Amino acid sequence: MLKTVVIICDGTFPKTEYPRYLIRTADHIVCCDGAFRKFLRNSMSIFGEERLPDVVVGDMDSLSQSMKEKYSDIIVQIDEQEHNDQTKAFRWVLDNLSGVGSIYILGATGEREDHTIGNISLLMEYARTYDLDAMGITLEMVSDHSTIFAITDTYEMECGEGRKVSIFSPDNSLRIKSEGLEWPTDGVVFDNWWKATLNRASQDKVRLELSHRSIALIMLN
Repeated sequence: MLKTVVIICDGTFPKTEYPRYLIRTADHIVCCDGAFRKFLRNSMSIFGEERLPDVVVGDMDSLSQSMKEKYSDIIVQIDEQEHNDQTKAFRWVLDNLSGVGSIYILGATGEREDHTIGNISLLMEYARTYDLDAMGITLEMVSDHSTIFAITDTYEMECGEGRKVSIFSPDNSLRIKSEGLEWPTDGVVFDNWWKATLNRASQDKVRLELSHRSIALIMLN
């Protein structure tokens, strides 16, 4: 059976049941170093007992020396500054865990808008860099308010009639023909972030046909 991995970042720690369910049922829990204290504070309410994540990944600039020493057996320190801790944790999962079928990134949004925008946009970077479909891995960013994922080609999803759907892409040459959305996206030029936001599913299944292989973000609320 394929395994699920939860990566917890240092944004707003989830309060609602679905993301907490993902934490509770995950086969592996990976914390960015800034999220470690938040996880420890919330572990009792999620699991009914205190527990540790499987690993803490990052440059460790958010942890005191005493915490580094106390939890040294689960700490993976990566000092390079080319990538943020979310990316370091994501790459650690791909490099070190086998049999992974689903990766959920939690706590990546909220608190700081610059981190939120950067973390969300990194989903497109991961999709461009790694052929996750070929690897059999689904990757989603989940918060109390939304589920976000990247697509690179034509895509169909069962999202439920009435679900709010927003589409973002940095590729202004991309055209997306849609079926199942209240406002068709066929004529949208993706030259600004707002262009295909605040849409709504008019039926249970939505189909997005990309004019060419590219990159886009789907946000479901």
